[in-house]
Amino acid sequence: MLDEDNSIESRREAVIRGLILYLGEKIEDLIKDYQIHGYYDAAAVQDALTTLVLSIFVVGKAGSEGQRQVGIAIEGTEVLFGVPNVALACAYLMGLIYALDLSYPKKLKYTFEVFQKIFLEQEDGNKRMSSKVHDLMVSLHA
Repeated sequence: MLDEDNSIESRREAVIRGLILYLGEKIEDLIKDYQIHGYYDAAAVQDALTTLVLSIFVVGKAGSEGQRQVGIAIEGTEVLFGVPNVALACAYLMGLIYALDLSYPKKLKYTFEVFQKIFLEQEDGNKRMSSKVHDLMVSLHA
C-alpha cells in the first residue's frame, strides 16, 4: 500500500485512493500495484500489463517510495513509464484521455467525473453532474 512517509506525493496518492473508495469504486480498477520483493521480473510485469484497458501501474519495492516507478497502460500497451508519482500519472491520464478521445471506464465513472468536474473544473454542457459527485462537491465547499 502506501508508505509511512509524509511527503506531499504520498498524501496526494492517499487522497486519490480514498476518493475512489469513497465513491464506491475499486482502487485496482485504476491503480495496479506490482510490488517487488527482491528480484524484479520485468517480463512478468509487462505480461500483466497486457490485461489493462486504462490503468495506472506502480512498480517498485514494497515500502520504498523513492524506488517506485509509475506508468500508464492503455489497451494493454504501456504508453508512459517513469512518472514520478500516482497523482501526476492521474493528470497525464486525463490528458491522454482527452488527446486520444477515449471514453472513461464505466467501472470508474464517478472517479473520472470528479477528476473532470471538480479537480479540473471542466463542465460538460450536455451532461449534468451526478448526484454522488454533486454531494461531494458541496461537502468540499462547505
